[in-house]
Amino acid sequence: MTASVDTGRPDAKRADATARDALPPTLPSLWRTVRIGYRAEPKLLLVSFFMTVVSALPDALIALWLAILTNGVVESNSTAIYWAAAGLAASATLMWFLGVVLERVERRFRDRVGIALETHVASLQARIGTIEHHERPDYLDRLAVLRDQVFALDHLFMSLFSMGGWIVRLGITLILLASIHPSLALLGLFGAPMIATAAWRPGVERRVEEEVASHNRLARHLFLVGTTAAPGKEVRLHRLGPSLIRRRAEVWQRWYGPTSRAQYVTAAWGAAAWALFGLAYVAAIVFVAAGLDASAGAVVLVLAAGGRLSSYIGAVVGELGYLRGIWLDSSRKLGWLELLAEAADEAADAEVPERLTEGIRFDHISFAYPGTDELVLDDVSFELPAGAVVAIVGENGAGKTTLVKLLARMYSPSAGRILVDGTDLQRFPSADWRSRLAGAFQDFFRFEFRAQTTVGLGDEPRLDDRAAVTGAVDQAGAADVIDHLARGLDTQLGPTWDEGVEVSHGQWQKLALARGFMRDRPLVLVLDEPTSALDAETEHALFERYAGTAREGRGDGRVTILVSHRFSTVRMADLIVVLDGSKLVEWGTHDDLVAAGGTYAELYAIQAESYR
Repeated sequence: MTASVDTGRPDAKRADATARDALPPTLPSLWRTVRIGYRAEPKLLLVSFFMTVVSALPDALIALWLAILTNGVVESNSTAIYWAAAGLAASATLMWFLGVVLERVERRFRDRVGIALETHVASLQARIGTIEHHERPDYLDRLAVLRDQVFALDHLFMSLFSMGGWIVRLGITLILLASIHPSLALLGLFGAPMIATAAWRPGVERRVEEEVASHNRLARHLFLVGTTAAPGKEVRLHRLGPSLIRRRAEVWQRWYGPTSRAQYVTAAWGAAAWALFGLAYVAAIVFVAAGLDASAGAVVLVLAAGGRLSSYIGAVVGELGYLRGIWLDSSRKLGWLELLAEAADEAADAEVPERLTEGIRFDHISFAYPGTDELVLDDVSFELPAGAVVAIVGENGAGKTTLVKLLARMYSPSAGRILVDGTDLQRFPSADWRSRLAGAFQDFFRFEFRAQTTVGLGDEPRLDDRAAVTGAVDQAGAADVIDHLARGLDTQLGPTWDEGVEVSHGQWQKLALARGFMRDRPLVLVLDEPTSALDAETEHALFERYAGTAREGRGDGRVTILVSHRFSTVRMADLIVVLDGSKLVEWGTHDDLVAAGGTYAELYAIQAESYR
């Protein structure tokens, strides 16, 4: 029944995983993000960029108008004075006008692009076939940062546009300085260390922040535990408040300490770079004032242009810091998420069958959760015949739910294959395969909507089909829950909403079970301990009903999987699969397994005795 196989992850899979873990290069990621903005608002993007660059011209020319004005005053040249005054007035007016218009254009652009980016990130996460990215700590750290930054990722475009404007200002200013003496253009070189440190600092700080991001996540979690309603009863009952506060402070310090040290070190290098530029600026003024036979206007030009040069370099440094530290880093994480979603179904080249004829085979399946080496399933092989009702039993931690996750393509096996009518499950597009699955899980989610919506989400196209929802409720044995609601299926669930009502954990579980019965004619129906909140007798009666319904529909080859740690409730199954310590130890009918006197018979006898 089992055979010796290599349970390690194959080299190809390991290489693929390493490639998925790496962040993509900056420029391709930036281009991907810009394309999203362009698709969302092409006209506003182009107008914003053009106006940002154009608005740099009147600002950069102010130093020139001041120099002309100074020479006009010194030389009593009224024509020069008038031209300089007109130039200053024109620059001031254009700067104000373009600034007002640009602010409104950018605000609209950011709103539209922000919505597009948030929607894009949400759709990418929903599109990924597995749930690995929701459970791996390193992925969670990246996603936590991305979620925090995506709401402001629209600033990336503004930073890029502003960077273009500041570069135009820098170029014009350096040309004006070089017009007095070519050596003054070297001031731009003395500004290079500031730009270099601005590009270097955020990367260092970001690496440190990512290294300690788990502490930040834990600090936020502890804050929510201490301030939200769900854990409120236990926090007060066990008097956890002071310890939560103390622990949060300790965890927060583990995050803040390294990040603040990195910021102090990088800030010191930044200050040194600014000091170098300041010395060069003072030397340039002395050189023009004392070393050249320059006019008063030339001196004013150096003073004004040099001062503005420092502010422009400061602006470039600031924008570069934001770009390098937040926006470009976010675009790389967004690019990584896009590549992860694109790779999810890249091997899908087969169509999901309309009905099962042979069944589903687990062929030497081994699995370890990402980031761990411990095998949760070790060389497991068995077959689920088409049309069969199969029970998977075992004690907690035996790997029952993991088998279901693999079958639902929430994860890919570390080794081995799952064959559906002889076709590798990995060849089916995950969305198409899941559209043919139905069921309910022990760790269900509480969708706080109207009761009809809460159930109808199990088959979204029939969300408003009252008859379908009622049928699913009846099949799940949840009619008593709906009957006790003041407005039946129209009742809002959840006490935090207007006219919302709270229901018990067991009632929530019945609604989740009804949600699992919404789909008609699924290929696979999975019931993963969906009645764990109910007593053993009620669970047994429900499983009997499910098994009977499944046998009536055997013509479509549906496989019904019942997962339970209660051995007494699954004796009606056609096939019982027994897991113990990550391995398949037995499989067969209830009578055969009891007669064999193995693990199943022993555990069945123990549980049966406890109910007498």
